[in-house]
Amino acid sequence: MCRSIKTLRPPVLPEEATEEDIRAAALQYVRKVSGFRAPAAHNREVFEQAVEAVAAATAELLGGLEIRGVTQRAG
Repeated sequence: MCRSIKTLRPPVLPEEATEEDIRAAALQYVRKVSGFRAPAAHNREVFEQAVEAVAAATAELLGGLEIRGVTQRAG
């Protein structure tokens, strides 16, 4: 569906995905789903809320994934 969204989990992205990477992916997803590159003023708030919700869900997903064969770094 969203071919321009890059995979953010190891080993595709060897370093940890940054908040910027996660937000960019969330923005691309919301743009694709809504059909708007930039929302009109009357839709801006709900658009931004969706981006934040998708970014939070993405961060939670990435934080919970266990990737076999990838050594986790000590934090």
